[in-house]
Amino acid sequence: MPLPHVHREGHVGAALLAYAPVGFIVFVVGFEGAAMAGAVGAGLLAMVPDYDQRVPGISHRGITHTVWFAALVGIGLGLIGLAIGSNDGILAAIDLGVFGLLVGTVTILSHIAADALTPMGVEPFAPVRNDHYSYDVARAANPIANYGLLVLGIIATGIALAVVNVLSNI
Repeated sequence: MPLPHVHREGHVGAALLAYAPVGFIVFVVGFEGAAMAGAVGAGLLAMVPDYDQRVPGISHRGITHTVWFAALVGIGLGLIGLAIGSNDGILAAIDLGVFGLLVGTVTILSHIAADALTPMGVEPFAPVRNDHYSYDVARAANPIANYGLLVLGIIATGIALAVVNVLSNI
């Protein structure tokens, strides 16, 4: 069942935009498959914070839209990566663990950053600090803003791949 009032295109675009530098580095150091899987993972995780709308007692843009939640998701994916990589030795476990941590954290932070562009904004450090961030660029339902973010994410990912291709031909 789809979530109410979500704007998947913008969040997927923001996730790709934020992930592009990570994917670029992972690709350059020789883990092409992991880089591509990370991009897919970022796209799949992009909407996770908005699942707060399905959980009774949790307010929308509350705890799931904080740096603490981003860290929790990152740690969770890092532990999964660590477990998967442990079959191939300690270095593979560490590599996949760090990669999972980065993909999870960066993706959730991208969601928070995208929501900060709206008039409603976010409080990413709550409950420790109640600083409110709203750049009031566009309403969350603005299709131009959402598709614009998607296009930016696709362009950033394309540029990262193009640079990798150029570097591999040097």
